[in-house]
Amino acid sequence: MIKKILSVFGMLLAFSLIVTTALAQTTSTSSTIATKIACVGAAVAVREAAISTAVATHAQKVSAAYATRANELAGAYSNTTEKTLRAGIKVAWADFNKTVKAATATWKTSKNAIWSTYKTAVKTCKASSSISDSSNSSSEVSGQ
Repeated sequence: MIKKILSVFGMLLAFSLIVTTALAQTTSTSSTIATKIACVGAAVAVREAAISTAVATHAQKVSAAYATRANELAGAYSNTTEKTLRAGIKVAWADFNKTVKAATATWKTSKNAIWSTYKTAVKTCKASSSISDSSNSSSEVSGQ
């Protein structure tokens, strides 16, 4: 789990370095509004690709949690005593909740890192805030 989080952050850092370098070159060449719009547009494209990857990762983890829960509950209901049934049910739901909670935490961390990287990249564009869509960041899915 930690390795996946670190790899996501590594990818984000690499994206931010590439975008920042490219955007800095673009903004130093010209300061026209069209150039600034293109600069912000490039940052948005990188952000959206990263968000898409993070959402897909989150969805996969949640889907796997449901599949695991189904298997564990099936195993629990194959027991012949109430005591072992209850124990199996408890384990299935505890594992499910733990996995979903971890997936949600990873999503939130990734989302925040992606938006932070985006905001840093947009600063290099030296564009007015009216060009950016940052004010809509609160519309992201919550990870549930």
